[in-house]
Amino acid sequence: MSGQSWKLEGQYFESCNCEVLCPCLLSHAQARPTEGHCDVVLAFHIDRGSYGATDLSGLNAVQAVVTPGPMAQGGGTFALYLDSRATPEQRAALEAIFGGNAGGPPALVSLMASKKLPTKVAEINFSAQGNVRKLSMPGIADVTVEGVLGAGGNTVWIDNAPHPLASRLAAAKGTSSNYSDHSMTFKNSGRNGHFAPIRWSSN
Repeated sequence: MSGQSWKLEGQYFESCNCEVLCPCLLSHAQARPTEGHCDVVLAFHIDRGSYGATDLSGLNAVQAVVTPGPMAQGGGTFALYLDSRATPEQRAALEAIFGGNAGGPPALVSLMASKKLPTKVAEINFSAQGNVRKLSMPGIADVTVEGVLGAGGNTVWIDNAPHPLASRLAAAKGTSSNYSDHSMTFKNSGRNGHFAPIRWSSN
């Protein structure tokens, strides 16, 4: 199903095991993660989107990635989850985009992995309210990140970040962050997070 044109707008957030602030942001992902390796969950919600003639509006997807060292060096393991509410056509489209076969920013994350685990269909609940982002996948993940507050009690934003998914990111912290599946377990509460609006296309 690759080769179709696609576009989407929505929200994304991530929760990783680095101390706040993750050194990837200031090094084009060349620096060693603060714990030596990277464990990260990335959650996506599509407000409006399409893949060819397939409408993807309202759907969610999740990536989980482990890299043994600096993310840019690759060699990681990649897991993908697709929204159980999606039709078969929508699932195929989501897998093409978020699995990395359709190009665009999501493909940059999948390139960090040399091992791709079998894609799973799951109940994915994503919420964004104020400076809080939440993901719930029953039996797999329960992640909440909250924006770090700066001047005037406003969320701190990082501009011109060399990040594969967004150049403007909120600095955030995982207030509760747990993931366990595929023999991988991440306990990243109190660790680094980010969130941002996204607007991507295959062009």
